[in-house]
Amino acid sequence: MNLQILADKSAVCRAAATQAANAIRNAIGQRGDARIIAATGSSQLEFLEILTGLTDIAWNKVELFHLDEYIGLSADHPASFRRYLREHLIQKTGITSYHLLEGDKDPAEVMRRVGAALQSAPIDIAFTGLGENGHLAFNDPPADFATKEPFILVNLDIASRRQQVEEGWFPTLEQVPQRAISMSIWQILQAKAILCIAPEARKAQAVKECFEGKVSPLHPASSLRTHPNVTVYLDESSASLLNQAPLRSSL
Repeated sequence: MNLQILADKSAVCRAAATQAANAIRNAIGQRGDARIIAATGSSQLEFLEILTGLTDIAWNKVELFHLDEYIGLSADHPASFRRYLREHLIQKTGITSYHLLEGDKDPAEVMRRVGAALQSAPIDIAFTGLGENGHLAFNDPPADFATKEPFILVNLDIASRRQQVEEGWFPTLEQVPQRAISMSIWQILQAKAILCIAPEARKAQAVKECFEGKVSPLHPASSLRTHPNVTVYLDESSASLLNQAPLRSSL
């Protein structure tokens, strides 16, 4: 695992966007198209703003998937990840090939349809964040490391739901849905390359647990240490509790 510790969130987002753009350009150059997975949430906003502003990316040759979506939330809800991606990625780039998780439709059918498309060819690069409880996508602890289903239904724990309120996506905890569709840990790890963007001091404890503790379902993002091509971008705040560079491990 390649750990990058930069001065601040802006530096993290600039560096990650540069690497992401190069990966997309290289895939298009080698094969004629690129397949990507995008994360959502406040930690990804500046990264996506920089990435979508870079030139010479043939976005019409990019196929997009995303990590998760709330069950029961309409596509126009302010906290909907479909709305987020439309506003911050799809509309800015003109991507025409995308597969959105419709959380207000039959979850089984949505997971089957999008999962089949996802597994039809390799993913070139996945962008992820890191939850304050160590979650990866919406795989809260203890995460299912065993399933090979592309998407799973998950129950969101209280820490994960509270984070959504604190980030301003919902006014109250009661309004945060209790269930979501999430890409599985196994499926995320099938991407050829993964960028994990995790700045800010509020992520510091999770960063320490996931990248210095044991690889464990209790620390879902620790699973990234088992992948041969992961870059984790931290700022000085989110890296403040680390004692040593993390080592690659195996599940």
